[in-house]
Amino acid sequence: AQGAAVPGLEKIPEPIKEATAQFYGHPPSPGTSFPEGQVDSLLSIISSQRERFRAKNQELEGENRMLQHTVHALQSELDNLRADNIKLYEKIKFLQSYPGRGSSRDDTEQRYSSQYEERLDPFSSFSRKERQRKYLSLSPWDKATLSMGRLILSNKTARTVAFFYTLLLHCLVFLVLYKTAWSESVGRDCTAFCAKK
Repeated sequence: AQGAAVPGLEKIPEPIKEATAQFYGHPPSPGTSFPEGQVDSLLSIISSQRERFRAKNQELEGENRMLQHTVHALQSELDNLRADNIKLYEKIKFLQSYPGRGSSRDDTEQRYSSQYEERLDPFSSFSRKERQRKYLSLSPWDKATLSMGRLILSNKTARTVAFFYTLLLHCLVFLVLYKTAWSESVGRDCTAFCAKK
């Protein structure tokens, strides 16, 4: 039985024959055929390796699916935390709008302020950029006038002082004009009175 011809042995690939020959310690000759026991043991080794690789592949695919699920869960948690932080910043901004509240801003507030502003209205960010572009295109005296106007209009005390200062200047101009007109009128009247005498 050991020396009998095995049907279908010529269908075994050449690398398997070479590996079997090296395993048993003799080089394969081109026309030799291997005994059936050796072929069966080699096939069992290869099939067990294939099963091991298949099991390892399935295990790695399972780990990959678990890691992807973890990444998706962490990403959704990160998005939820970002949305919560923006809502908290909105509440902080609302509380700071009351009079008497401090407006100290730290790095955390500044990090979420831009996201809060973008979430409010995309047109507001566009208009802010457009205002900045127009401000940069102004001449220096226009910039000075605009900054003085903003300074005066932003503070109640500055508005009051500016109002009374403008009122005082107008009254002073009117008084000077009135005195000039009165002195010219008196001069004309004196001239007419002297000419009549």
